[in-house]
Amino acid sequence: MNIIVCIKQVPDTSEVKINPETNTLVREGVSSIINPFDMFAIEEGLRIKERTGGGKVTAISMGPPQAMEALREAFSLGVDEVFLISDRAFAGSDTLATSYILSKAVEKIGYYDIILCGKQAIDGDTAQVGPEMAEHLGIPFVTYVKKIDEIKDDRIRVHRMMDEGYEVVETKPPVLFTVVKEINEPRPPSLKRKIAAKNLQVSVWTTNDLNVDEERIGLRGSPTQVLKTFPPETKGEREILQGNLEEQVDKLVSELKELGIV
Repeated sequence: MNIIVCIKQVPDTSEVKINPETNTLVREGVSSIINPFDMFAIEEGLRIKERTGGGKVTAISMGPPQAMEALREAFSLGVDEVFLISDRAFAGSDTLATSYILSKAVEKIGYYDIILCGKQAIDGDTAQVGPEMAEHLGIPFVTYVKKIDEIKDDRIRVHRMMDEGYEVVETKPPVLFTVVKEINEPRPPSLKRKIAAKNLQVSVWTTNDLNVDEERIGLRGSPTQVLKTFPPETKGEREILQGNLEEQVDKLVSELKELGIV
C-alpha cells in the first residue's frame, strides 16, 4: 500500500494572532507544531504500511519555508519521503484553493492507494480540505474514521465515528480518509531517524512544478475571504454562588426559573 499523508504546521499557542490588514495568521515569533490531528494520520499511515508488509508513506505539506520543520518531524517518525508545497502565489488560499493545490501535488506524486488527513486543523477548524481534495481527485472519501478494520487490494472497511456509536463503511482504493484521535496512539520518533531528519533535504514544489491553473490559487482562486476578524464580546454579568453544594444548586435553579430557562 502506498499512502500519502497531508500535514499542516499550525501555531503552538492558544493566543492565535491575526494580522488586521491581511486577516491572515501572524506566524512570525510564534512557535509551531504539526497539527495534532495530523499526528494520528501519520501514525495510521505507518501502521498501514507495517500491516500490509510494504509500500511507502509520503508526507506533503503546503505552507511557508518554515513548514520544512514539520516535514522533518514527520520523517523522524518513520515517513519515507516528504514534499513541501510552497510559493508566494499560494498565499491567501482558502480551503478550496488549498485543496486544489494539494490535489495537484498528489497527482504529481502519482500512484497511491490511501490519502490520510487529520479530521481538521486546529487553527482553521473547517474540516473541509480533506473532502475537497477527494472531490478534486475524483475519489471517494470517508470522514471521522476511528478504525481501519480491514485492508484488501479491492476494498477497505473502516469504522466512521458518529454522534452515537459508529458506522461501518466499505470502499475501494484509491480513497481519502480523515481520521480522529481515537484511531491510535502516535509513536515517538526514533533517535536514529531524528538525527537523520536534521540533515534531510526537503524537496520544495512551486507553481513551476505543479500543473496548476493560476486562476484557482491564492486570493484570486479563493471564493471565500475573511473581511474582518475580532474577539467575541463578553456579554452578561457573572455571579459566584455562595454556600454549600445544595445551597448553590438551589440558588442556581431559582435564578434559572426567574430567567424562564427551567
